[in-house]
Amino acid sequence: MKKNKKPVILITGYLGSGKTTLLNNILKQEKRKVALIVNDMGSINVDAEILKKNGSNVAECPMFELQNGCICCTLRDEFIEQVEKISNLDSIEVVFVEASGISDPGAVSASFLAYEEDNPDTNVYLTSIVTVVDADRIYREFLSDLKHKKEQRDALADQYDLSQEEISTLIVDQIEFCNFIVLNKCDLLSEDQLKEVESIVRDFQPRAPIIHSVNGDIDIEKILTTKPFNYGQIESSSAIQKATASLLESGRRRDSCVDEYGISSFVFETRQPFNRTRFMDFVNNRYPAELIRSKGYIWFSDASRDVQLFEQAGRNSSVMPVSYWIDALREDQKQAYLADNPEVRENWDSRYGDRENQVVFIGKGYNKDSIRMELEKCLD
Repeated sequence: MKKNKKPVILITGYLGSGKTTLLNNILKQEKRKVALIVNDMGSINVDAEILKKNGSNVAECPMFELQNGCICCTLRDEFIEQVEKISNLDSIEVVFVEASGISDPGAVSASFLAYEEDNPDTNVYLTSIVTVVDADRIYREFLSDLKHKKEQRDALADQYDLSQEEISTLIVDQIEFCNFIVLNKCDLLSEDQLKEVESIVRDFQPRAPIIHSVNGDIDIEKILTTKPFNYGQIESSSAIQKATASLLESGRRRDSCVDEYGISSFVFETRQPFNRTRFMDFVNNRYPAELIRSKGYIWFSDASRDVQLFEQAGRNSSVMPVSYWIDALREDQKQAYLADNPEVRENWDSRYGDRENQVVFIGKGYNKDSIRMELEKCLD
């Protein structure tokens, strides 16, 4: 292998598992010069925005944002193009890639390794695939289904029908196809519950180290390696990957993650503020179970200065202030900021300034019109 190649670390994991939080913590420890590729299936790349607003050293890193699809399928070519651009940046020493929540890491790594084979002189190489697993969600929502899949695993190659894949299969794909696992949100389970989750994860992933974490806080050294990612070794231990490969060979390939798993997304955008009481009542009492993950920036009529981050993953949701709107600054500060950042004026509203609600909703089998109506009822 060519000396001084730039290692690439792919961070994957299901929707809401804590990938962005983990990446933020990693960036705080990373001493090398970093480039980032952040993928999000919604039309607003909220994860990239969170990274920017949280004040990590990402502000000094080249960041390439890929939206409206997944790097394992619909954005595969764009992903490879960005990898090639980064390979030519002499200033970069390491590359971190945050995949979308429904990306198949096997497909992403296959694309990357194919790129390496076609470009033997490239300055980048894949070293780590880190899967972030939401321990709490595995226990509360998916444990029984994963146990059932474990019982069927020996006969999987003959029996598995990709057209009937469930969301839990996507989670298994991500657990199986990696060389490091970060078991996140461990503080939400008891010791016995955590052991049960770790046991089922280990059944599907016999090789990768399992690193426990709370709020994605880990020692960066635990996920770093200089060895090239061993695609063959990981694939050979994965029954589901074998079954999937056989179906791909038989011509039953899916062109889109959304088609394969039945997951889709939409964006709710409006300038009007939410009424805090009505919005929280909707979230706490009438929130559709079909929504797997939601995230975005909103504002309330009773707190017009604050940018609020709304997040939902499964049964868990939160709203918290994370920044302030530019329009809430003193007039001289606001004008100075706009002078230095003229692009902000392109989305400036004469009444609300830069204030707006932008939320990406991701789910399966939901009624988009019904959700929009509920949200509109929450506006002031």
